[in-house]
Amino acid sequence: MFRKNKTSNQEQPDRIERVTSVLGSGIIWKGKLTGKGGVRIEGTFEGEIAIQGLVVIGETGKITCENVRANTVIVAGGVNGGITAEKLEIRKTGRVWGDVIVSAFSTEEGGFLRGQITMQDEVDLGFKQTNNDISESSEETSTELPTS
Repeated sequence: MFRKNKTSNQEQPDRIERVTSVLGSGIIWKGKLTGKGGVRIEGTFEGEIAIQGLVVIGETGKITCENVRANTVIVAGGVNGGITAEKLEIRKTGRVWGDVIVSAFSTEEGGFLRGQITMQDEVDLGFKQTNNDISESSEETSTELPTS
């Protein structure tokens, strides 16, 4: 039993399970948030979120997003929009208004979700194809620029 859990952790060494960036309380941000890492949002964010790693919406955080995509999402604040994640935790102060697609889901007593939950064995976050397409087009662009 214990070895099986350790083996599954070793298979995915790229997974980020810690916060590396913070959007502080009182900050209002509109736009697109993408990349690898861990993000904690304590302010207000409106736009698109696609993070390979961890997204934490703190108690003062408010997100308006069509669909938050991340490996792990922890909600202690408010999310207005869908969530697609491998793992979703809604804390007792967390509020989600939107549909959820996850592999694992947990909520504390008092946590709120208005929407549908779809649980799947594997959730496709769409990161692998996007990263390959970006790196290929970057290589082509950098090769063409010096010769022109």
